Amino acid sequence: MIIGVPRESAGSEFRVGLNPFAAARLISLGHEVLVEQGAGEAARFEDRHYTAVGARIAYGREEVLGRSDLLATVGRLDAEDLAILRKGTVVCGFQHLAVAPKSGVEAARGRELTLLGYELVEDRSGDLPIMHPVSDMAGRMVLHVAAHLLQTRSGGRGILLGSIPTVAPATVLILGAGRVGQVAAMGALHLGAHVIVVDSDVHQLRKIHDLSQGQIVTTQAGVSRLEKYTSIADLVIGAVYIPGGRAPFLVSREMVSGMKDGSVIIDLSIDQGGCVETSRPTTLEDPTFVVDGVVHYCVPNMTSNVARTASRALAGAALPYLMHIGREGLVGALRTDRGLAAGVTMYRGTLTHARLARQLGESSEDIQSLIAQEADR
Repeated sequence: MIIGVPRESAGSEFRVGLNPFAAARLISLGHEVLVEQGAGEAARFEDRHYTAVGARIAYGREEVLGRSDLLATVGRLDAEDLAILRKGTVVCGFQHLAVAPKSGVEAARGRELTLLGYELVEDRSGDLPIMHPVSDMAGRMVLHVAAHLLQTRSGGRGILLGSIPTVAPATVLILGAGRVGQVAAMGALHLGAHVIVVDSDVHQLRKIHDLSQGQIVTTQAGVSRLEKYTSIADLVIGAVYIPGGRAPFLVSREMVSGMKDGSVIIDLSIDQGGCVETSRPTTLEDPTFVVDGVVHYCVPNMTSNVARTASRALAGAALPYLMHIGREGLVGALRTDRGLAAGVTMYRGTLTHARLARQLGESSEDIQSLIAQEADR
């Protein structure tokens, strides 16, 4: 199998789909790894590091895209790149097709591609093992970013995210009690902040309550409560995740208008469309904007700013699945690992994720049925 590693083309994307260690493991199984020139430079992985483990450097993007059987990417490819791929190519990376341009979905369908969304791959317990390291990093980074944005020179309220004697601590409102929300909530608590976590999942809220020994306020909140919580929050962290779907707007424009001047919103759900009505995607070069006196930070690929750590963590999490595909072939791997199959959003041009298909206004087919049909041919 030829495994391609293209340079990420999205703006402010400094991560790379495979680091040299992961490339070496795949090469040891007899696969060829083809790396686009400079693909790992921003993460401090030089071309020589790849060639030292046996990978080959491609000096044209078309060679990587056009020759590979499987592509290991970070973000989704655009329609122009997809058009170069051979029919039937497998593309692995964070797809988030629910908010992808229609042209990209159509291009993937036209090339009969198989798209494996890292954000949807499950383990035996139903957790998201490739998402976890990215979520952990985001949950930690969000507090560093927030602490900076709350400072006076950044346009914030001029308050410390933690606490000191005689001064009331900052209030942090977290929307979503999943992996990101848990990490951010515990980190904010350890800094001394007053933390409120909102979710509809009682099990997840109970987990945070137990982890914090009751020090974090956990609640299922309707609109009236959210209006109250946003009005007292110094920091709102959007950490809503809907597998395969678009994030719902939990914070309305009116709620934003009712927040304190200089308060901060960090919408980590922005790669799924955002959970705050006033959110819009920003970049690491220009990460913030202000609406009604509230600072908004909405960078979809925030962990790209720690590109080396993020690339190593991502490759480490994805590697077992890539090796499984390499050993068993795509059909064999999907038949023996239903958690891996759960990550397939499109199989040979056919949508296979029901929620995603509904989001796009289309129909879907069951991945296992498609695989069985192919095996019977």
